[in-house]
Amino acid sequence: MSLSACQPSPRKGHTVPETQDQTVDHETIRVAPKALLHDHLDGGLRPATVLELSAQIGHELPADDVDGLAEWFRASADSGSLVRYLETFDHTIAVMQTAEGLRRVARECVEDLAADGVVYAESRYAPEQHLSQGLSLDEVVEAVEEGIREGEALAAEAGRPIRVDTLVTAMRHAAKSREIAELAVRHRDAGVAGFDIAGAEAGFPPTRHLDAFEYLRRENFHFTIHAGEAFGLPSIWEAIQWCGAERLGHGVRLVDDLTIDGVPVAELDDQVPYAEWTEEQLASVQLGRLAAYVRDRRIPLEMCPSSNLQTGASPTIAAHPITLLDRLRFRVTLNTDNRLMSGTSMSREMELLVAEAGWDLRHLRRVTVNAMKSAFLPFDQRLDIIENQIKPFYDG
Repeated sequence: MSLSACQPSPRKGHTVPETQDQTVDHETIRVAPKALLHDHLDGGLRPATVLELSAQIGHELPADDVDGLAEWFRASADSGSLVRYLETFDHTIAVMQTAEGLRRVARECVEDLAADGVVYAESRYAPEQHLSQGLSLDEVVEAVEEGIREGEALAAEAGRPIRVDTLVTAMRHAAKSREIAELAVRHRDAGVAGFDIAGAEAGFPPTRHLDAFEYLRRENFHFTIHAGEAFGLPSIWEAIQWCGAERLGHGVRLVDDLTIDGVPVAELDDQVPYAEWTEEQLASVQLGRLAAYVRDRRIPLEMCPSSNLQTGASPTIAAHPITLLDRLRFRVTLNTDNRLMSGTSMSREMELLVAEAGWDLRHLRRVTVNAMKSAFLPFDQRLDIIENQIKPFYDG
């Protein structure tokens, strides 16, 4: 099937007034308020911090200057080698084994996000990966929370107020998910907003951790699950229908459940960028039962375009499913995943979608509001940020 000669068509139901200037330049994106749901603490360190902390503990790095190390992280993440990609986290996690190191990394994370215009973020990390120097699981969480509160105070002093909560993550290949879930609940009133599982999907289905998810539901605690990134629809189905995930980490493979006349949309020949599909072409997309369920239930998708290019989940930004899923009115959110490894930020992710996928200010507003609607915050606090920080900028 061919989609030649497609022309862009106006979207119906835009929330930003049509009279508003939709030109999006670098400065507009830089100052725009942003909401971030999927960002890994150990994937967002400053290269200078990795260098300094490594020198203090005698950890050997593949480069000995800031620019060289930053480039090594990006090149390794882009290499196509899973072994080399995972090696990048060996270096960041190595400098996050003490309370001092954890506090510093968390503090700087908050400062960097605030400087990029982020007004709300959820930062996730796996406490079980930070125990080699004798810290307990609770001490890891306490150190991270101390650093985040310090970062919030410094950001406020600089005139860039930000709220950052954390998601405590369990590793899929390990057997500590119930213990980590109990850890998260113990610290729910000290900044931990939710729970997650991460790591390789293939061979480690979310149903291995049912005990943890059942416990979290009994405790009325929020959780998201990495699903539909490296693996396909079965991972998404299990995360939602067996485990009860409130959000999907990535969920990019949900596009496999979208077809036109029986042909998966990602396999159409003469593929036209999703931004240029007409309303008639959008209307011809058939949603499989899983995709329809996700859209009907408004299950948020934590999508990370640059990261997905590195892992091979999408070939280009223009062809990334985030644009098609947004146009089909799934609850799409925009995220960074690992800022250091992808050499990215929320501003950069927005700029890439504007430049390569045809996005405008209306799209950026929608994903920002979507993220705040989907945040693991109490309703009144979510609404306050939407009404008093996000809407005044986008609708002003």
